[in-house]
Amino acid sequence: MKRAFDLLLVLIALLPLSLPLFLVAIAVRLTSPGPVLYWSDRVGRYNRIFKMPKFRSMRIGTPAVATHLLQDPDAWLTPIGSFLRKSSLDELPQLWSILKGDMSFVGPRPALFNQYDLVAARTKVRVHELLPGLTGWAQINGRDELPIPQKVEFDAEYMERCSLVFDVYILWLTAMKVICGEGVSH
Repeated sequence: MKRAFDLLLVLIALLPLSLPLFLVAIAVRLTSPGPVLYWSDRVGRYNRIFKMPKFRSMRIGTPAVATHLLQDPDAWLTPIGSFLRKSSLDELPQLWSILKGDMSFVGPRPALFNQYDLVAARTKVRVHELLPGLTGWAQINGRDELPIPQKVEFDAEYMERCSLVFDVYILWLTAMKVICGEGVSH
């Protein structure tokens, strides 16, 4: 049921989002050298690594670590990188990962391949058995500001409460957070 919901929602979303996807791609290309998309190695279901696309918001050569671990994250942003991140437009190419089955609309956010502490904590409570999501319960309860133990608690709570109704609720709250620009530190 969840997979059917994801596929239906992707197909519905692609129509109104095709123009913004195109415009953001052009804006990324015109404002900084390098590819439009950044393919990030992420940890998926059962801790398998997959390639997750995002519109590139960081300069070429940025270390592949969580943004908060960079000494001066703002120095690595492209001219439109901050806007892309605050508006969450950089996340739109992840619709491809949902269509492909590597991700769901709702689930724990996929960890970077080198976030060993987060991966280990999620594995310990079996959260790694879920498909990662474009958004999730932890995302709407703190996003970038949550410490790893608290993030994993929210992920585990999501795993216990997981249902189509809960997913729709999380998607609604996510839309409200994105509109208000809450929870993005870079």
